[in-house]
Amino acid sequence: MNEFEVKSICKELDIRLTKSKGQNFLVSESVRDEIIQAAELDKDDLVLEIGPGLGALTEELVKRAKRVVAVELDKKLYGYLKAKKLENLELVQGDVLHLLYPSVPHLFPKGEWTPPLTKGRRYDKVVANLPYQITSHVLRMMLEKNVAGELIVMVQKEVGERIAAKQGKMSVLSVMAQYYSEPQILFNVAGGNFWPVPKVDSVVVKLKVKSSPPISSVKSSRSLKADQPKAEKLKVNNEIFFKLVRAGFSAKRKMLKNNLGGIYGMEKVKQALREIGLGEKVRAQELSVQQWINFYAQLGK
Repeated sequence: MNEFEVKSICKELDIRLTKSKGQNFLVSESVRDEIIQAAELDKDDLVLEIGPGLGALTEELVKRAKRVVAVELDKKLYGYLKAKKLENLELVQGDVLHLLYPSVPHLFPKGEWTPPLTKGRRYDKVVANLPYQITSHVLRMMLEKNVAGELIVMVQKEVGERIAAKQGKMSVLSVMAQYYSEPQILFNVAGGNFWPVPKVDSVVVKLKVKSSPPISSVKSSRSLKADQPKAEKLKVNNEIFFKLVRAGFSAKRKMLKNNLGGIYGMEKVKQALREIGLGEKVRAQELSVQQWINFYAQLGK
């Protein structure tokens, strides 16, 4: 679907594009094909698409997957796609941020939904051109709720770089994405591949969800019993872990001990840093995910 066709359809449907919905339609067939190729779909895949828009990706997804569930917020775009009557497609009209909360059963076809915190995955893959405004929130919820085995998503370039950041440039988003998955930036997408042309470029990122929950490589001495070997590994409480991470990044320019000293006690924080081989002047962005996990284990609750 080229720019002329997109403009004509929007005019016909009287669609007024808004920044709040992040509506920038992909008009490059070559980029579309690259995304489809990166998704490596097969006929057994159950796929979730978020924000299908005019269906540039959708029409290719349904040809290759067993079933596609597409969630569209805009009622006019939903009606346009519904009228196409594409095979293997189930359309859901609504806000994906709401659908991933308690009303999540509506997002899953034919009663396949089970409570989001169970171990089983719901989709094989998520393939989407995510609206910029909700990217971080959607990624966090999908990873936390283990919605799919892989996410192949187009995001703002700056966000993609944060997702895949290395030590020294880490953020809460980096820690979250790398805690749950193995992210990889696949390729860049210039703004000229969209209409309207956004002011920023994009990247396509693949996040391969980890098959087992993170564990620490050190055991907190406070939680050890006398008859337990120190080599025993500690499972991570996700809620407590991310409270620690968010607190650690609360003032990025400050040293980690200063951000956390008032919560855990300055001496306890210093001791925990020493135990995992880090200096007292370290800042949150300098820790790898594994160092955060080990730090968490030393701090206990």
